[in-house]
Order: sequence, then C-alpha cells, then structure tokens
Amino acid sequence: MHPSSIRRRQLLAWGAIAPMFGWAHGSLAQTAWPSKIIKIIVAFPAGGPTDTVARIMAHKLGERLGQQIIIENKPGASGSIGTTALIKSPADGHHLSMFGMPALLAPLMYKNDAYDVARDCAAVAAIYDLPMAIIINPAVIEGVDDLPGLIRFIKASKQPLSFTSAGTGSFGHLAMEQLKGMGQFELMHVPYRGSAPAVADLLGGQVGIMFADVVAALQYIRNGKLKAIALSSPNAKALLPGTSTISEQGFPGFDFDSWGGLIAPLGTPQAIIDRIANETSQIVRQDEELRQKLLSVGAIASFQDGKQMHERLKKDFARWSAIVKQKGISAA
Repeated sequence: MHPSSIRRRQLLAWGAIAPMFGWAHGSLAQTAWPSKIIKIIVAFPAGGPTDTVARIMAHKLGERLGQQIIIENKPGASGSIGTTALIKSPADGHHLSMFGMPALLAPLMYKNDAYDVARDCAAVAAIYDLPMAIIINPAVIEGVDDLPGLIRFIKASKQPLSFTSAGTGSFGHLAMEQLKGMGQFELMHVPYRGSAPAVADLLGGQVGIMFADVVAALQYIRNGKLKAIALSSPNAKALLPGTSTISEQGFPGFDFDSWGGLIAPLGTPQAIIDRIANETSQIVRQDEELRQKLLSVGAIASFQDGKQMHERLKKDFARWSAIVKQKGISAA
C-alpha cells in the first residue's frame, strides 16, 4: 500500500478514537478550564454590598475550582462602566462580573444604548437577595421611630429635606420616588457613587435619610448610630426582626428586594457557565458558613440558575423602567 494511504488511514483511525479519551481539541479546552486566574469585575466601589458579597463568594468558588479568583472594582455611572468592561472582556470563562441591580437600568439613566444586560450578557447564576430599608440618622431626624413618623417629620419641616441612595436609578432611589407619590411627601434626591460613600455621609449628618441596602448600614444600625424605620420586604426581618415593613406601615403591596449574581461575557462556552452555576448552587445551598457570612453582612443567600436569572432580569427591567419613565428620572 502506498505510504500516503497508510498515513491517511492512521489519521482517520486517530480521529475516531480521540473523542473517546477526551483528546479532541474542544475537550482539551474544556478540561483545562480554569487555566489561569479568574477575574470578577465589580461595577461598584469597594465596601459596598455587591463588592462585599463578591469577595465572600470569590473565596468559596475559588476553593472549589482550584483557582485563584481576584476582584477588580470598576465603579461609575451606576454600574455601567464595569458592566461595559465585562461585555468587552474575552468570553473564555476567566472573566465574570458580580452583577448589581443599578447596572440594569444604567443605560436608561444615561439615555444611551450602551448595553442591555439581558441581551448582551450571559446570566450565570443569581446568588443573593439584598433586603432594603429606609434608614435615618437619629441625630438629624430626631424623634422618629417609624415610617408614618418620618412622613409627618418631612411634611412639618420648614426646610426642604433630602434623601440619599447608592446612585441615580438605584433601587433605593426608584423605591423612594414611588413611595413619595404614594405618601404625598417631597424629598430631594442626593445620589452617590455606591452605598458605602452614601452611608458615610449619612453617618456624618450631611444627609438625614437613606433608602439603603441593609448590608451597607447593618453594623451602624446595630451600634445605634443609624436607625432602620421601615423594611422593603419580609425577607429583611431575618436581619432586623424588630422593624416593620413598608407594606405593614400603611402601604400594602410595597414589597421588593434588590439582588445580584454572576454574569459572563456573551459567548462564554455553555459548559463553563454550567460548571460555574453548578458549583455556585452547591455553595449557596449547602455551605452554611457562606450563608451565615452573607447574613452577617445583610445579604440572604438565594440561588437561581441562569435561565431563572435571565427571566428575573427581564421582569425587573420592565417593572422599574416604568417608574423611570413615569418620573422622568435621568442621570444625563
């Protein structure tokens, strides 16, 4: 037989048996992952709720994957700077982002079409819920213990009062705008670039009221420097059992949580997304240490797979974008 024919038969035989042993190129790429440090972009400042949860999760996930995971903070423009950076990152499974809700509506806030999280990112897994609360500095807002009391205080004030949030278009901002209409009171919004700096000025007395992620203010509520007067949902009672919800204080149906989870660049191999989601599921559902760590900083472990997370993104965008349009809210 001619040598070229022999060689051709050998190559065909090799091609037939290679997949059986995982020697095909695609399998090698899959089994080699993760082959280098994994980076999780956090589109918000260090010390805020998204950053805090990301760092806790990175340690646990890194242990299971046998690879170091680092956090890179890229704050600004309500999360759009970091989210845009994630979208432009290589879709190789080594680039992820811990998504936070302000980034969902950021393009709407800045009147651009920079991205659509549900369209331009791969949803990997929802990880946590962030109960929220209306929080006051009792040295500034004196003698107030509940939401009706706060509303009376606002209406009786001779000077215009302000509230702060994690940023324009954040859940805290939008929720307070909705509540203002329902309660017939006025407050001026003073946005910050993340929860941590907003809480810092709340503590300093520059502003007296904040609709905040509980995680950002929990330690100050517990030591008495700040006071929670109303919760966004019953979930928050796991953290602040002595405080009533907004719904219970005269606004039936006013019920929501902020939340977050992992996203990846569109085009990231599905096998890698599934692996991350599976490992994440086991951590969130079974690792009691992680659940307690999240609870200790104000977050509640709550897993949803990529498909469920994708549907949640679309549903929340529809709900909150309606308020943005109705109130004419813009950061532009």
